Amino acid sequence: MAIKLIANYSKRLGLPGYSSHQFEVSIETEIPHTSELASETERLYGSLQAAVDAQIQQVGFVPDEHYGTQATQRPVPGASCSQTTPASSVRQTPPAGAPETSVATVPAWKCSEKQQSLILELAGKVGLDGTALNELATRRFNKVVAMLNRMEASGLIDELMNRSGATSKRSASGRNNYTRRPATTYAGNSNPY
Repeated sequence: MAIKLIANYSKRLGLPGYSSHQFEVSIETEIPHTSELASETERLYGSLQAAVDAQIQQVGFVPDEHYGTQATQRPVPGASCSQTTPASSVRQTPPAGAPETSVATVPAWKCSEKQQSLILELAGKVGLDGTALNELATRRFNKVVAMLNRMEASGLIDELMNRSGATSKRSASGRNNYTRRPATTYAGNSNPY
């Protein structure tokens, strides 16, 4: 009576931009006796591993860091455009003292759309144009405002709220449940809550 062996070998490799690729090979064979099990298993594993390793080296399509982001970007306050423009045509001001050749095309904002809207709204209230807003972001985070991630954008929003004297209202749903209060609120023994 023949014994059926089913062997499977799989490998997954991480790629840039949080992507990965995987290749898997399976084979089914028969051996006449259990005494051949160890040697046949070793042979199958070696064959499958060699086949997968040879094929997985062909990476294929690898998305860049901007793959899947928005194709458009809203202009920074003070920019000459008044409507959404393709990311390929939006230019950011370089950090102060940087050579003019460092001006590069920047993709869509990396923070959330709500954060972007709030940043632009607060910048307008404070009177910061696009250049001043980029300079503020560069001083704090060493990158232009459009390149700030969500956490950095939150820090910039706090800075802009401090400058404008704005407060965030607590919503009934519990979202955005923070309210900026002056430090004197906490100085007394009374609990503000």
